[in-house]
Amino acid sequence: MDKAQFLKTDWHKTLAKYGRPDNLKAAWQLCNTFIPYFALWALMVVMIRSGISYWLVLPLIAVASGMLIRIFIFFHDCCHGSFFSSRGANRFLGYVTGILTFTPFEDWGRTHAGHHASSGDLDRRGTGDVWTMTVGEYLAASKVQKLTYRLFRNPLVLFGVSPLFLFLVLQRFPHKGVGKRERMSVHRTNLAILAVIGLACLTMGWRTYLLIQIPIAIVAFGAGVWLFYVQHQFEEDYWARHESWDPIRAALEGSSYYKLPKVLQWFTGNIGLHHVHHLRSGIPNYKLQECLNNIPALQVVEPLTIRKSLKSLFLHLWDETNDKLVSFRALRIARD
Repeated sequence: MDKAQFLKTDWHKTLAKYGRPDNLKAAWQLCNTFIPYFALWALMVVMIRSGISYWLVLPLIAVASGMLIRIFIFFHDCCHGSFFSSRGANRFLGYVTGILTFTPFEDWGRTHAGHHASSGDLDRRGTGDVWTMTVGEYLAASKVQKLTYRLFRNPLVLFGVSPLFLFLVLQRFPHKGVGKRERMSVHRTNLAILAVIGLACLTMGWRTYLLIQIPIAIVAFGAGVWLFYVQHQFEEDYWARHESWDPIRAALEGSSYYKLPKVLQWFTGNIGLHHVHHLRSGIPNYKLQECLNNIPALQVVEPLTIRKSLKSLFLHLWDETNDKLVSFRALRIARD
């Protein structure tokens, strides 16, 4: 069965069985991630306080960063209510993982729901997505706006400065227009983060804490933003104006199948199977691969390899005339 035939069937029902959380699998994921993550922290603290070369700590920081990305995927599942079968358990774990990843559970979850509802819709950009201008908008923009946009899309800013600013600064404030529950989640998370930092400084010392937390944040947050970026900014992407926007096409054509090596797929919690996730967001991370394996129609989406994904670094503007992302250089050549 090809993709078109599959979509003519009762595919909602077909995918529904994969959306049932498995509490045993969820519990095992917590064990195989949280225990190593905190063990790595303990080992790094001992190494630094013992005066062992920081160069020997850096490989452990790299592994811990991968673990933190995986923890964020658990947080992400909790926001969709899909990690555990219990709503209360999802909310509790969502807050805990949110504190570890500097992300408020209720506030981020609301914004992320907006992302799923508008992904690929040119007329509803700006909710939980990466700032993307069309060619027409860019050409009509002022010099300051163009400079700002080009600066933002620079890889050093987009994956270096911006992630730290987003996770450490912007997420300390509620999104505009959110309700009391979302505002309170930001305040609770901020207080809990301050408590964790205070306890860490008292027990291991502020210098040791920063030598571990800051590089982990740089790597994990930067890689996390890259994953989100490449899942919706790739050569065969899909965008459309609202009147012709198709949410199914947005899921299957506007969300990449980022095929990573198995070890990286584990650290990223299968989030590279993003077309499956957007087709049914309630499928927990530990069932995405099973769903893909059992439904051939989902396998026809061309995988995006690491090598091919690097081209996304040079795709900056949506060309509405040719329905594709183009680079600043391609735009300049086309106008010359």
